[in-house]
Amino acid sequence: MPRSDGPRRPSDTPPPDPLPSLPSLPALRESTRRAMRPSGPPTDEIPLWNAPDDVDRHTARAVIDLAMRAGVAMLATGAAAADVTATVLLLTRAYGLASVHVDVTYTSVTVSYHRGADADPITVMRIVRYRVQDYTRLERLRALIVALSQEPLDVAEARVRFDAVITAPHPYRRWVVTIAGATLAAGAAGLLGGGWFIILLSFLTAALVTRVNEWLGKVGISSFFAQAVGAAIPTAVATLVVAGQAAGVSFFGEVSASLVVAAGIVLLLAGLSIVGAGEDALEGYYVTAGARAFEVVVLSLGIAVGISVVLAAGHRLGYPIAISSRTLLDENLLVQFVCATVISVAFAVMSYSTGRAVLMAGAAGALGWGILAFGERAEIGAVTASALAALVIGLAARLLARRVRASALAVTTAAIVPLLPGRKAYEGISLLVTQPDGLGFSAGLPILAEAFGLGLGLAAGVSLGTYFAGLVLARRLGVRLGQAAGARLPSDPSASAAVLVPLLSDTGELPRIDPETPPPP
Repeated sequence: MPRSDGPRRPSDTPPPDPLPSLPSLPALRESTRRAMRPSGPPTDEIPLWNAPDDVDRHTARAVIDLAMRAGVAMLATGAAAADVTATVLLLTRAYGLASVHVDVTYTSVTVSYHRGADADPITVMRIVRYRVQDYTRLERLRALIVALSQEPLDVAEARVRFDAVITAPHPYRRWVVTIAGATLAAGAAGLLGGGWFIILLSFLTAALVTRVNEWLGKVGISSFFAQAVGAAIPTAVATLVVAGQAAGVSFFGEVSASLVVAAGIVLLLAGLSIVGAGEDALEGYYVTAGARAFEVVVLSLGIAVGISVVLAAGHRLGYPIAISSRTLLDENLLVQFVCATVISVAFAVMSYSTGRAVLMAGAAGALGWGILAFGERAEIGAVTASALAALVIGLAARLLARRVRASALAVTTAAIVPLLPGRKAYEGISLLVTQPDGLGFSAGLPILAEAFGLGLGLAAGVSLGTYFAGLVLARRLGVRLGQAAGARLPSDPSASAAVLVPLLSDTGELPRIDPETPPPP
């Protein structure tokens, strides 16, 4: 029958939809856990080795010994802890050893190889007994390491090549290094406003200091006392000049004996590892950075002791050395640029740098001094201007070093020598010694604090410039510049490329990186 279109009875009306039931408390808790807690493994780079490497024990011991030799040699010749760590990991990975841990301090290198859960690990530690700035040998070591990473040779043959690099003669004779040190002090005297007589006197005095310090090192005198003796020599010469002036002896031109002392301090400060301390701190090697910084403090105290003893003796004898009123930027800028270039070139030769590095150091020294002069004229402060100059030096040196195949570390270290606060250090020490009734402390300590701040600014500037350049290089190479090399996961395939970034800063050779492997996110 046809359906009626009339009004429906109440019994024909469908029942209303029931209200949705609320989730139970256990279900709510489970939903919250799924929303808040991750489902995958942690993303932190904690090393997990599930299987041993396919390397026999004899080969593993030989490879670790080779890598250890390379790391110790690089640390002894002035390399930063990050470069040493990268070197050891690079060599061990090239020979098939992935589960390697490296620990670098200022006086030792430790390498540990994990051979699996059922095998004994191989752990070796070597002590660094001496340190010297030898950038030519450092460049040759880097070139050999990159070559071995590209085409690994037999370990015995690689050791022969390594020994040949270590035992190779220096590029300059000892008398050339002595003249370079004397030239550095003469350039510092000219930069501080000294006349021709002071420049010549600083040259002769610095040559004597260089030879005496070399002899003290051969007979086993500690660096602290060697620094004290080295600082006492120019102070004694300056005291003799004051005594000669008091006796009526005439010298050529205007004579400021304090500049002789300040030039000698610059020579002694030039050998301190200020740049290395700052670089290690930024790379995360705080133990090594602390040791380098403490060495700088101890050796600076040695300089202060040597100067204080002679100044106190001269003051009691009636021959006090007056502090010159000259400042760094009150003379001809052209002369300052020439002196800054001479100082940087002389230190590069003292550090056994190659010819290309010497030329780059001279150009970088002039560039840094120009930035410092501009900053002083702009009244941005001495510490800020010094840090800015050091930052530009570190950035430019690392970016250009690969193009000209020179050591960026050699260039940056030499280029900041003209910026070292030798005059500030002498002025503060002189006030501490010569001012009576303790007034020298209130006048000298702020000046010494300013000198210390200038040194920290230089170290921080160079380190930041080097770090920013590393970011640029990492972007060009398609790798990630993350945490320090020693903290990376050794089994991570990207670590073999990322760990090379510190090493590539000072060599012209590029490793083989698979272009099909995408960079890590």
